[in-house]
Order: sequence, then C-alpha cells, then structure tokens
Amino acid sequence: MLKIGEIRELIRLLDETSIHELKIETDTMKVLMKKADATTVAVPASVENSSTRSTVVYAEPKTPESQPVPSAPVPVSQSDTKPTQENAGEQEGHFIRSPMVGTFYRAPAPESPPFVEKGSKVDPKTVVCIVEAMKLMNEIEADVKGEIIEILAENGQLVEYGQPLFRVRLV
Repeated sequence: MLKIGEIRELIRLLDETSIHELKIETDTMKVLMKKADATTVAVPASVENSSTRSTVVYAEPKTPESQPVPSAPVPVSQSDTKPTQENAGEQEGHFIRSPMVGTFYRAPAPESPPFVEKGSKVDPKTVVCIVEAMKLMNEIEADVKGEIIEILAENGQLVEYGQPLFRVRLV
C-alpha cells in the first residue's frame, strides 16, 4: 500500500514532467493519476483481490493526437535523428530514452555485470537498464534491433523523462 508521502511524491513528479498520465497496479490496489489542464487530479485507488501478483508501472506522455498541449514542449520522438543544417552537431542513431523520472542502473544488482556494454547487440526485447522510481525497479527494453554505440547515463544517475540513455545504430 502506498503511504501518503509516496503519493505526494508521485504527484510532485507528475506535475514536474511532461507526463500526462501515471498508472500503478499491484495485486491489492490501482492508482491512476492524470493531469487536467494546469492541475493534477489523483483518482482514488481501488482494491482488487487477485490470485496473481503483478506490478505494472507505466507513464503515458501527452501526445498531440490525444489532447493539445498549450505552450508545453513536445517530447522528442524516439525515431532516428538525421543530420541537417539545423542539427548538424547532433549524433546519428536511435536514442533509447527514459520513460520516467528515476535512478538509472546499468546492472540488475551492484555485483552483477551491466545488461549491455558499448558494442552489445540488442533486439526489441533486450533489457538494457533499470530505472528505479518510487522503490520499483523498472526494466527498460531496447525496443529496436541494433548495436549500442554509446551509453549516455552514468550508473546511479538521476534521469528525467525522455532523457537519452543509450544511442543505438539500427540494423
């Protein structure tokens, strides 16, 4: 069960990011938080009895298709970036971005080897790191097939929603 301080922290994190909706489900509760214009609305948690134990945490960014965002920055898409005159200084490749605010970990445990290294081959289901948010360890998958060509975050670093974590050469 979430404590009031944890719920307040979730509301604060939701308010400080471009995330529009946050849903947390466990075997005993569901919490759904949505932004409504300039305010944050917390939908009361409902309790469910379930024989299966699962924890699902995901955040959905507000997209132009779902609702317009007045004077808010649009999240950068996760597609390839191609050099142009405007972004000639940017590097080529696909960026795996953080889907949430949290702490970045390269390995499943301190004594374990990292999930991936520079040069590692990945496919869409390859776990590349963990982002810890609200004491939940969220495995981040590559979602593309390619090769890791750059690791952009340091182990233990706080990362923001949409922050690039890895650069991948697509194959």
